[in-house]
Amino acid sequence: MSMRMTGMFSGMDTESIIQELVSAKRTKVDTQKKAHTKLEWKQDAWKDLNTKLKNLQSKYIANMRFSDAYSKKTTKVSNSSAVSVITGEGAVNGVQTLEVSRLAKTAYLTGGKIQSSKEVTALTTLGDLDATLGDDFSGTITVGAGDKQKTLNIDKNTSISTVLNTMKEAGLNASYDAGQKRFFVSAKTSGEDGNFSITSGDAGQKALKMLGISYDASAESTGKSDDEAAAHYTKGQDAEIYLNGAKFTDSTNVFEINGLTFTALSATAPGETVTVTTEQDTDGIYDMVKNFLKEYNSVINEMDKLYNADSAKGYEPLTDDEKESLSDSEVEKYEKKIKDALLRRDDNLSTVNSALQQIMSGGVEVGGKTMYLSDFGIDTLGYFTAAENEKHAYHIDGDSDDASTAGNADKLKTMISNDPDTVISFFTSLSQKLYGKMTDLSKSVDGYRTFGNFYDDKKMKSDYDDYTSKIKELEKKLQDYEDKWYSKFSKMETALAKMQSNSSVVTGLLGGS
Repeated sequence: MSMRMTGMFSGMDTESIIQELVSAKRTKVDTQKKAHTKLEWKQDAWKDLNTKLKNLQSKYIANMRFSDAYSKKTTKVSNSSAVSVITGEGAVNGVQTLEVSRLAKTAYLTGGKIQSSKEVTALTTLGDLDATLGDDFSGTITVGAGDKQKTLNIDKNTSISTVLNTMKEAGLNASYDAGQKRFFVSAKTSGEDGNFSITSGDAGQKALKMLGISYDASAESTGKSDDEAAAHYTKGQDAEIYLNGAKFTDSTNVFEINGLTFTALSATAPGETVTVTTEQDTDGIYDMVKNFLKEYNSVINEMDKLYNADSAKGYEPLTDDEKESLSDSEVEKYEKKIKDALLRRDDNLSTVNSALQQIMSGGVEVGGKTMYLSDFGIDTLGYFTAAENEKHAYHIDGDSDDASTAGNADKLKTMISNDPDTVISFFTSLSQKLYGKMTDLSKSVDGYRTFGNFYDDKKMKSDYDDYTSKIKELEKKLQDYEDKWYSKFSKMETALAKMQSNSSVVTGLLGGS
């Protein structure tokens, strides 16, 4: 950068003169910067629209291409407090009868309260509980759970913690509550296979009583008792149901039978039969079609709005200097005018929009017959009825959420109930056409487009980079041009300074003579 001198000796406003001289070249830089900004905004506008198009394709259309997506069924039961049902893909339509004979139980032992006036913790030993135990006291405790069995040799130094560990090693859940002075032991799984036993010899039996875990394992349940020291054992049992008269048992309360998952919640009353009804989920299929159309309408309306936007001819992005003369709200309003019109009459947008409209309005072959969306009570409102930029949106007759068509007969829902195969065949074919066309529109094009994008993202990126390079080049030229003029004026000021200095010398000499 050249040394910059003001018009100290010439008296000229050199700064203003130079800025006027370089203004034409600065305009070229500003023009490129504005085009650069405008392209950046256009990229952002396409990225936003592209995301919505991809979401429509992947989240809605992709799934609707396959008939399995429509195989929605629902099951109702006459007594939901006795059983709940989940309907799977393989469930068969029909009415069945169900009885719940009994629920599954988990084997559980609630120990009796340890009879000791002292504090009893997990570290308490048998000797601490009974001071009369001698050094010769010994025995065994055997814990059996399923195919596991653990035997513990005991003496007066055996602690509660050691007994708990033996139970856990045998495959049981076991804990000790020091506040209640009780053992709590249970099987890890419900059902008959979870039944366990805690047995011992004479010496061991004494230890079990001291610990409050002596019980009769052969009993179904030890029942209620007011004796705090008595242990209470509940024997594990399998759940049992009768479906259409056939008996089914399981260690849990969950039964998976022919596509249905039954969860028994309570036993039915004697003689009571629960009715289980499986049928086509009309609402599920209807909602899937409705949700697809809602998303499609949102995208197609936005594309129409962008394509038909008012012209922003004469509007260009503002430079920093231009923004300084406007308020923030004025700048925002000005830029919005430009951004709204970025995709006006855009070729890519027109291509995608027209392709989707063509498929949606076209026919689909179903059982040798060409059918249209209108055959299912789905259509646009018409050119003069629809709102601006909503002329290609579809509405479902009888849709309670649509004020325009809510009063019409609900043809779609009726067809789903009466002829689901035709509905499924039509929408799978329509979705396959849409998906195929959108895939083709978003395929990779060398130098222009990345796979999955509906616009020329590569070309835009290349153009954007070209603008960046061009602006850098022009700014350098502008700087050099500006420096050249500063250098010239600096030399002029230097020459004038020398002339003034020489003149002063001469004047001094003449005055001196």
